[in-house]
Amino acid sequence: MKMSFGLTFKSAKGRWIANPSWQCSKASIGLFVPASPPLDPEKVKELQRFITLSKRLLVMTGAGISTESGIPDYRSEKVGLYARTDRRPIQHGDFVRSAPIRQRYWARNFVGWPQFSSHQPNPAHWALSTWEKLGKLYWLVTQNVDALHTKAGSRRLTELHGCMHRVLCLDCGEQTPRGVLQERFQVLNPTWSAEAYGLAPDGDVFLSEEQVQSFQVPSCVQCGGHLKPDVVFFGDTVNPDKVDFVHKRVKEADSLLVVGSSLQVYSSYRFILTAQEKKLPIAILNIGPTRSDDLACLKLNSRCGELLPLIDPR
Repeated sequence: MKMSFGLTFKSAKGRWIANPSWQCSKASIGLFVPASPPLDPEKVKELQRFITLSKRLLVMTGAGISTESGIPDYRSEKVGLYARTDRRPIQHGDFVRSAPIRQRYWARNFVGWPQFSSHQPNPAHWALSTWEKLGKLYWLVTQNVDALHTKAGSRRLTELHGCMHRVLCLDCGEQTPRGVLQERFQVLNPTWSAEAYGLAPDGDVFLSEEQVQSFQVPSCVQCGGHLKPDVVFFGDTVNPDKVDFVHKRVKEADSLLVVGSSLQVYSSYRFILTAQEKKLPIAILNIGPTRSDDLACLKLNSRCGELLPLIDPR
């Protein structure tokens, strides 16, 4: 399946504009959600019972919760990045070692940022935020880097893989908001323009090598070092202190609910193993199989945004 979005980004009279066709519609949002069976009322009742019995619920979310907000994922059947293209996500080592790769990444991210940063929480994000406010959700761990849980008001939250809305200097560690970097890009590239086809999961788009070559990338304002999104790229590892923190939250919980994750990445799967060791009941809401289906007492193949709002957390 090939999806062409015809996104354009160019400078006009000193200001940057995006092609109006770039805006998300309900139809385009549905492009990234895999097919799922109709809701099973009995399964809904089983999840309701699981949540009702939980007193210190830990929820772990993955990319599947954000596809309903219009953000593609990597692994979903027929609609994920791996199914749609032969492209693969950037590797941490390549980004750190290669100036041309950093240039290509930031050019693509610059074009993709206005749309990526405009995505909004869907009913699943809002439901989990409500569960927290009512005291049902003890802790939320997300593998996502899109800040949608924060936008929905979640506060008892660990962003396991970081957040695209922050930028980190690889040399001095200085953090800056991603929006500030967007302004610096605009100043450095006043006449640069690009047309992109296809969206990637983590805030960038697909550009040709010719378009990338003239793109200028700023350095850290504090030390002149290389800038990187404050996220864990493929091939990198999660900060050990953050891993220890999440392990402690899992051990303090009395149940674990997985929402929208296939758990293929070990950085999240290890917490399922900890929950199993503690003999916590595990429920999984994800369209398609996961790495931990055999460890779950309940598995649901439904859209997160359709099912979670049906659950009464009180």
